[in-house]
Amino acid sequence: MLADTYPFYLANEPEQPNADLEVRDKYSGEVVTRVAMAAEADIDRAIGRAVAAAAPMRSMKAYERQAVLQHCVKRFTERAEELAQTLCIEAGKPIKDSRGEVSRLIDTFRIAAEEAVRLYGEVLPMDISPRGAAYTGMWKRVPIGPCSFISPFNFPLNLAAHKVAPAIAAGCPFVLKPASLTPLGALIIGETLAETDLPPGAFSILPCRREGARLFTEDDRLNLLSFTGSPEVGWSLKAKAGRKKVVLELGGNAACIVDQDIRDDFLEDAVARLVVGAFYQSGQSCIGVQRVLAHESIYEDLKAQLIAATEALVAGDPRQEETFIGPMISEKEAQRLHGWIEEAVGAGATLLCGGQRDGAMLQATLLEGVDPRLDLSCKEAFGPVAILEPFSDFEAALDRVNDSDFGLQAGVFTRDLYKAQSAWDRLEVGGVIVGDVPSWRIDHMPYGGVKDSGLGREGIRWAIEDMTEVRLLAIRTP
Repeated sequence: MLADTYPFYLANEPEQPNADLEVRDKYSGEVVTRVAMAAEADIDRAIGRAVAAAAPMRSMKAYERQAVLQHCVKRFTERAEELAQTLCIEAGKPIKDSRGEVSRLIDTFRIAAEEAVRLYGEVLPMDISPRGAAYTGMWKRVPIGPCSFISPFNFPLNLAAHKVAPAIAAGCPFVLKPASLTPLGALIIGETLAETDLPPGAFSILPCRREGARLFTEDDRLNLLSFTGSPEVGWSLKAKAGRKKVVLELGGNAACIVDQDIRDDFLEDAVARLVVGAFYQSGQSCIGVQRVLAHESIYEDLKAQLIAATEALVAGDPRQEETFIGPMISEKEAQRLHGWIEEAVGAGATLLCGGQRDGAMLQATLLEGVDPRLDLSCKEAFGPVAILEPFSDFEAALDRVNDSDFGLQAGVFTRDLYKAQSAWDRLEVGGVIVGDVPSWRIDHMPYGGVKDSGLGREGIRWAIEDMTEVRLLAIRTP
């Protein structure tokens, strides 16, 4: 199904100067295809072409930008199973999850197509004092210009889409660096965009080595940098970005509170959602459930049900329909997280289930009694591990959630309206999900974090705001 080689896309055109990047099947470890790698000179040329494309992109009519996005929706729908199988291979993502991500890719472009014709402005009354009585004001949004995007390995289709689709809707040319571990999804997006009537230079999709990616961050011809990835890398890039606007969607160690009124069928539902939130795509999600705080009155019951549900998960070949736990992105990452688990157990934590590793495969793991100062608690695990702890006071549990360097999303299972309101008011996060896990996201909502979890918001409408600037018109009537 995969081609022998894949080109990169520079100024809308495929180029195959080499086939230097090996793409491996993350389950078998075998090389399955090779991808062209961009050199710094290629990136420089792509940025120059994006600058030249800024005026033609800005001049595109809303219906023309919408037509480009609608074409992508049509083609992604036609190629949905191909995209899912490709994602399953290059990311090791179980096939059901891969199909789910393709459906989100389609949703994201569909929402962007709708928003492309909604770049509204306002009339601004100026007669707030005699000094402004002779003036009329209005403002509109205009494209910010050439943008730089860097996308991660864990959602190689949809997280690239959350940068590409709003850029097209806003009328911004862009250069995109996909993750080297999972470049194929972004290149298929490029292949699809190349079928459209976008102006020459409107997009470039350039896999490259990290040491060759300097221009994505530092080149002053670019007016915005949008990065999704680790906090360490994200904040480092921001420091080097110069005058350009920066949007960062970074990591987390998301917590989920289960309050005392969640019993019987409600508890069964909460357990089912916690399993998905913690172990979906082997826990490699920045909003994956890492910390579970359960009220002491239900703690033992929840723990028993959660252990049983976790041990029932099927691990193995991500191509198999029944597989829930596939490989982590690399054996190195599995070794890192396995080391954190062993460190926690050595410091007195109780291993409730899982904890074993075979290559890049790490068992779905639950622990309790983890020292909050250890990496497994205070850093981003980014793998199939969750920590349980009891609480007796809801407000104290909110404080416990806030006792983190991160603040992306939090989940709260409660049937008490006032506690839900308190969580929304007090939790230091970008989003509070009541009645579900923090891992829940739908693609038109504002999404992003505070503290070390990032800067700015994604979600099509909010991304378009970042990719546009307000321009005022004031008219004096003599």
